[in-house]
Amino acid sequence: MAKVYDVPADILINRLSEILKNEDIPAPDWAPFVKTGTHADKPPQNSGWWHVRCASILRKIYLHGPISVNELRSVYGGGRPVGYGAAHHKDASGAIIRNAIHGLEKLGLVTKIEKKGRMLTKQGTKKLDVLATEILKEMITEEPRLSIYR
Repeated sequence: MAKVYDVPADILINRLSEILKNEDIPAPDWAPFVKTGTHADKPPQNSGWWHVRCASILRKIYLHGPISVNELRSVYGGGRPVGYGAAHHKDASGAIIRNAIHGLEKLGLVTKIEKKGRMLTKQGTKKLDVLATEILKEMITEEPRLSIYR
């Protein structure tokens, strides 16, 4: 069985966001109007950005879990120019990450570990591994040389 490490992140996140759209993880009412952090100039241009962010957070928790909301804020943050000097790092919005994690917890994909952060449940790990296996099989049919990663 293939793991998340074996497939490209962009393909996995796009497919996972489509799956999350069909499941019961609604975007908050304020999602179309909010920026993703103080480092951002405008709100996201993609209309389905909420589900893409949820899928990306799920992948990050798989790779680096247990991981806290503050660590995820740092990961999703970016540079904000200050005058003529170099850009200073600003963290991403904690409300976006927290609401996404709460939605994933309601689906039973993520669980909270006290004093450590969030980690995937067995159901969440299985869901990502099955999806990675499907993606790898599709990639092998297009490019047979990838069969060494099976």
